[in-house]
Amino acid sequence: MPRVLLIEDDAAVRDGVTLALRRRGHEVAAAASGEEGLAVLPGFRPDIVLLDLMLPGKDGFQVCRLIRAERQLPIIMLTARGDDLDVVLGLEAGADDYIVKPARGEVLEARIRAVLRRTALPADGAPAVEPGPAPVETYGELAIDRAGLVVGKGGQDLALAPSEMKLLLFLSATPGQVFSRQQLLEHVWEHSYHGDARLVDACVMRLRTKIEDTPRSPRYVQTVRGFGYRFGPL
Repeated sequence: MPRVLLIEDDAAVRDGVTLALRRRGHEVAAAASGEEGLAVLPGFRPDIVLLDLMLPGKDGFQVCRLIRAERQLPIIMLTARGDDLDVVLGLEAGADDYIVKPARGEVLEARIRAVLRRTALPADGAPAVEPGPAPVETYGELAIDRAGLVVGKGGQDLALAPSEMKLLLFLSATPGQVFSRQQLLEHVWEHSYHGDARLVDACVMRLRTKIEDTPRSPRYVQTVRGFGYRFGPL
């Protein structure tokens, strides 16, 4: 079962989430502050981080950026409100998804599994093909190794967060095809309900800062106004 690092200052929420996840078989390390969570992270080696935004000392936004600077761990932020600026800022800081508190154990479990599946499967959701290495796809200066989950540009590997990697793999699998935000939510984030388009827009913005020469004039991940996004054509 995935190892979960929970960073949450509210003792009641921290205890409730920890108990719910342990009942489902997860190993959980719980921290009451951002500083404590950052100190625990290297030794615990979690598979995913659940991160509260409103923390004493270093807040969740700072903690998210610090984790992202060194690791590409999946991060789900915990927020008390689902429709405010905090969500947008958290996504822009590098979070892969968010959960509005309070959340039932089954919701936590489903979201954790959905986020982790993004890095475990190729973009089309099919099992990896064996044997033999798959060819590296080249688009301009961008090189995509689907089997190795490695993306490079100009000969340098890029550090992509899990949601950024899955989004790029999905879009580049069918260059030129336009996908709506809702389609991307269903295929990339695995949100089958009418999900939050901010997840998509924030991820696109972060991805463009890493793969595009000029993020405001994107060459790879392009906006089709009124419809959604596509990869290319170059």
